Amino acid sequence: MEVYTTQIIVVSILFVAALVRAAVGFGDALVAMPLLILVIDLRVATPLVAIAGLTIAVAILFSQWKNFNLKGIGQLIVFTLLGIPFGLALIRFTPQHVAKTILGILLILYGVYGISGFPLPHLKDERLAGVFGLIAGILGGGYDTNGPPIVIYGTLRKWSQDYFRINLQGYFFLANCLIVISHGLAGLWTTEILQLYLMSLPLLGSGILLGSFIGNRISKSTFEKLIYIFLFFIGILFLFE
Repeated sequence: MEVYTTQIIVVSILFVAALVRAAVGFGDALVAMPLLILVIDLRVATPLVAIAGLTIAVAILFSQWKNFNLKGIGQLIVFTLLGIPFGLALIRFTPQHVAKTILGILLILYGVYGISGFPLPHLKDERLAGVFGLIAGILGGGYDTNGPPIVIYGTLRKWSQDYFRINLQGYFFLANCLIVISHGLAGLWTTEILQLYLMSLPLLGSGILLGSFIGNRISKSTFEKLIYIFLFFIGILFLFE
């Protein structure tokens, strides 16, 4: 019964993550990872969230792929690939409580960034794309949280909402492909992860549909603020756990 209860909690968390991603375009891993590692091991949660994120990206891109512009995210992808091995080293050799502290600090900083609306400089070119991509690769390989650096980069570049949304999905698709392959090569895939992923598929689809419905009917800025607040308090929980 305990295993069954854990499975229900895990697939429910992935449902919420898919809903958030479909509604605002990002945030699935940031929602899923803090909650999942409260009930399952980090080494199970990380590859599970990676394959779930890849599935969500494929579903969202399916109807919008003609608008995808690879040129806008090329450097981000290349440097993300370079950063992934460092992230894999973190997950293999860093104690889980240390990893939770790192993730907690990340969530607090990102939450404060989103809540405050603090004005940031405008990046007029792609010269810093490599820095953001490298950081995203490290966080993605270790904790499946490659989203914040890329979201912040897009904000600094003043991407339009449509450009931001579709290219963000394109980035997540390509980056998650690299991360999933890297997890496989690192031996992180197990029967337990495959079972949880297959169980979650119906709820991932439901979350995407419901998230798209919500996203088209409420202010995305309002919804994003709620996510930032949620992530901030989850980060606090991790630091004091």
